[in-house]
Amino acid sequence: MPAFALQPFAALTQQQPELLVVGVVAGSGGVVAAQPARGVAGRLPPGVDLPERIAAENATGRSGELTTVRLGGPAASAVLALGLGAGSPSDVRRAGAALARRLAGKPQQVQVLLGSSPAEGLIAAFVDGYALAGYAPPRSGAKQPDLAAPDLTLVVREPDRVAAVVARAVAVSRAVYLARDLTHLPANLKSPQWLADRAVSVAGATGLTVRVRDEVELRAEGFGGLIGVGQGSVRPPRFVELGYLPTGTSKRTARQLDHVVLVGKGITFDSGGISIKPAAGMELMKTDMGGAAAVLGAMSALADLAIPVRVTGLLAIAENLPGADAMRPGDVITPYGGARTVEVLNTDAEGRLVLADALAYADRVLNPDVVIDLATLTGAATLALGRRDAPLYASDDRLAAALERAAAATGERVWRMPLVDDYRSAISSGVADLANAATGGMGAGSVMAALFLREFTGGRPWAHLDIAGTGRSDRDVDELCKGGTGYGVRLLLRWLQDRSPRG
Repeated sequence: MPAFALQPFAALTQQQPELLVVGVVAGSGGVVAAQPARGVAGRLPPGVDLPERIAAENATGRSGELTTVRLGGPAASAVLALGLGAGSPSDVRRAGAALARRLAGKPQQVQVLLGSSPAEGLIAAFVDGYALAGYAPPRSGAKQPDLAAPDLTLVVREPDRVAAVVARAVAVSRAVYLARDLTHLPANLKSPQWLADRAVSVAGATGLTVRVRDEVELRAEGFGGLIGVGQGSVRPPRFVELGYLPTGTSKRTARQLDHVVLVGKGITFDSGGISIKPAAGMELMKTDMGGAAAVLGAMSALADLAIPVRVTGLLAIAENLPGADAMRPGDVITPYGGARTVEVLNTDAEGRLVLADALAYADRVLNPDVVIDLATLTGAATLALGRRDAPLYASDDRLAAALERAAAATGERVWRMPLVDDYRSAISSGVADLANAATGGMGAGSVMAALFLREFTGGRPWAHLDIAGTGRSDRDVDELCKGGTGYGVRLLLRWLQDRSPRG
């Protein structure tokens, strides 16, 4: 990912980068240069009024607008005016993304001035947008075009004051890169064992504890959802448990900390099983482990961000294929804990089965204060809200409100959806306690999936993010890249940063 350096205003006259970028905002009377003229005077020909020159180029200051401003003279032949819109975090994030795409594949020295004294939140938003839009997915083949955005230098009044802000933003972006890389990897390489091994590697590098359960342990301990979903593949399921404690926490004090459990759906490829999906678009099902990727990405950054609460990450990993031993429609399975049986009406509704195991395990064994799961769960979520807003279901209003605040701050948008108790009867079964798909033509597929998951949470404060739409993008847009987006990493980390040690 691109690197970010910090320099004081004096660097403007001491160094001559190949490109100088000046942020401009849309003022009521026209475009306003965000940086005072005296700050760039040493880089401009005598008598040049930068705001006037920018206005002469018909720049509007619209967020993400890029305008080349010709200056003439030996000191600087041109600057690039970067529109910051109204200067809100979302506008500045979009501007950073636009700059990254403009510069992608063009290594050069770049200095950026966002303003005379930009707020810390705006600096973080700019780094966020630039870094994430500058992402280049892993590629295979002999020719590897350089699609990444170049490193840049932020010119600010007090570099020491904002160094920690930039470092935190970089740590979050690095975590998103990890989630995106995992999601983009082809499924022939990304077996459940491979993904579990990657989690072990990340844990070793970031100071997390880790335990991986294989298929023998899963069967012995009663993880019926993972076993059932994974039994059609020759590559068996895995269950990964990651643990984080703040620095200096002892075993005794750990029990006094707020305990958050994050659960991620990790279907490394989803053919639908016996209830097989249509061939068109099935190649995209390598991204069906986006929830697990987001949880692993978030866990990787906890130490760097000094998150003050105890966090456990659970990755429920399996491959859903129509093999000779595959789970059949009409089968009855028993998720972890044995409290409920499930009739499998649709083997393509497999994500809720592996999540049932993980949620029940969290409730029965980990005793958490809060549980949040992320899953590319239902096509209905995309039909309802598209690819920019994720349905949010929550059993607790305070938890929902906190997640909504984190979503607004990071741009990973959510829309709270109802857990309609009247619909619960649609997932009843005549031969088991529950069915994994609704009957009776009720519709509301995303709601039904959430109601199913709630059955395994033990009544604890719980939230479910259905990221079937937001976990993948059809095109490059703003800070998102085409393909796996890493959605959820930024939202979770912001929520955890804002959460006090005692909740």
